[in-house]
Amino acid sequence: MEILWVLMALVMLGFVLLPVLRRRRGAVGLVQPGHPDAADPAHYGFAREEELDIRMPGPDQDLLDVLDLVQRTQDHRAALQLLAGTEKEGERRWQRVQAFAGAASLELQQRPGGVSETPGGQWLRVWRTEAPKDAGGAAVHAEFLVQQAWRTATPGTDEFRIIMEEARTACGQAALLAPGDPVPYIVELSIARGLGYSREEFEQLWLKILDRAPNHMGAHLAALHYWCEKWHGSRDLAYSFAEAAAARAPQGSLLAAMPLFAVFEHLPELNLVRGFHQSEVVTKAVHGALHAVHSARRDDPMQAHVRHLLVFFLVSGERWAEAMNQLIVIDGHVGALPWVLSGDPAAEFAVFRALAVAGYEANGGSPATLPH
Repeated sequence: MEILWVLMALVMLGFVLLPVLRRRRGAVGLVQPGHPDAADPAHYGFAREEELDIRMPGPDQDLLDVLDLVQRTQDHRAALQLLAGTEKEGERRWQRVQAFAGAASLELQQRPGGVSETPGGQWLRVWRTEAPKDAGGAAVHAEFLVQQAWRTATPGTDEFRIIMEEARTACGQAALLAPGDPVPYIVELSIARGLGYSREEFEQLWLKILDRAPNHMGAHLAALHYWCEKWHGSRDLAYSFAEAAAARAPQGSLLAAMPLFAVFEHLPELNLVRGFHQSEVVTKAVHGALHAVHSARRDDPMQAHVRHLLVFFLVSGERWAEAMNQLIVIDGHVGALPWVLSGDPAAEFAVFRALAVAGYEANGGSPATLPH
């Protein structure tokens, strides 16, 4: 149940990264028992692959409990109550809106309905019908439409444009119900990419977000993709946007990690450079992200996103001990980049985790030497 795909548009990169990840998996598969690379992650208390939760990047037990209840009973009221009690300006509300929308979208994909079958996600339709003035339900509905467009239609087609236009209308309705809530405008960032907003249109939208939540990490990540070469801008614009966000980040903000996400966004072209993972641009971005997670609040819900991406770069750069330090914090949840680009996020995470353990032990590390 991949219900927390926080950056849905990044799924488009999957076809580029998967061959690399599969080669990694193949290399691990060749390891022989007794070889240093045959180290067992279980010795470090890591979860078995089948136990890894692919729904979210880190723990949110309240969300999991409510999702289970809603999907089991098809009653939306617990979701309504959870969102009503979630801080509007915070990162967690955005993540929960995405989770509920993703759950409804995947339910509909699995059970499209028919003559004798109720379509999946019916609880969201009932939510909007029974509580049309509820701001949370309106935001979830807008995000649901965006995910449906990316999931079921081809960008550039009439079908895609029609769904996106409907989503834009839904964003406007959600914004009217909660004037101070940045979430409807963050949802619209995906629409800006899909419909090809002009730079002026985008900047007007971005100012509305900055007025409401100037340090919102999820919003900055969503906006980053607009500036990427495959959308409107160029690589230089994307880096400039990420570096400007990092430069103005207040103390303890994860915005200092933005350059690492910009590097990842252009990974296919940059990875052609020899020694890429030891290059200055990557080293600087990784250093910024490490500083960000060390200074951020431990309960910041975006911290897990940064740590997962750090694992990817630290393992690729053969910085085994640092990768292990990240793994002991995030292990158990894998619903984040880059793992969600794969059809089997748990398996891809397990590959990198095994590489980290093997490299760590090959260089003298052991469970006893790893700080907890």
